[in-house]
This record gives sequence, structure tokens and C-alpha cells, in this order.
Amino acid sequence: MKSKDKVKKKQAIPSFAIVSIVAGFNNTLITIAGSDGRVICRGSTGVVGFKGARRSTPYAASIAADKVGKDAYALGVREVAVKLKGPGQGRISAVKSLRSAGLKISSITDVTPIPHNGCRPRKRRRG
Repeated sequence: MKSKDKVKKKQAIPSFAIVSIVAGFNNTLITIAGSDGRVICRGSTGVVGFKGARRSTPYAASIAADKVGKDAYALGVREVAVKLKGPGQGRISAVKSLRSAGLKISSITDVTPIPHNGCRPRKRRRG
């Protein structure tokens, strides 16, 4: 008798991908996805081993981006388009680390949401 095990098909990893870098005040998240939106690999400064206030540093962002970039390169990604979001410190250092990991950067886009006089902002901090 034949076994009816479900065999998962290996997804073909594209050579071109989109890197989303979300740089907040407390953390930096890096996600590499194909042009169809499927996540290839991801990481953050917390995953790499930084805790507390050191997670928001540019150095932590560069280490995280280097790890994610090398993982993607090993899977077959060669060229990326970078989308930056957020006001954090790790934006530029993460892009530099992706370059040093061997990925060719085709474009860099800032997609930080900016209100066109939308909601009323929070009251000013006193101190």
C-alpha cells in the first residue's frame, strides 16, 4: 500500500525581494519578502540578543540586518528594494548592513506615514 503522506512542495525563492525596515523608538524590525508578499526571512534587534535600551541603537540594527541579509543571500536572494518606515535610529545602519551582507540594493523608499492634517496629535509632554 502507498502511504498517503502529504508532501509539501518547496517554494521557489525569487532572486529579487522587498526588504521592509521598521525603525521604531524601541526596536528595529527587518522583513525580507518576495514581490508576492510571502516572507522569506525576518528578524529584529531582540532576536539577535539585544535587550532593553540597547535594542534601539544603530549598532543593534546593523547586526540584525546583517544576520537577516546573510540568511536571505544563502536562500538565493541577490537584489532587493528597501522600504524604510519609522523615525528610529537604526534606519541607515540597517541599509548599510544589507549592502555588506552581499545584497544589491536597487531602490530605497521612505514609506513613513505622514498625516496630511488628519487626527489631532497627543498633548505636549511636560517635563
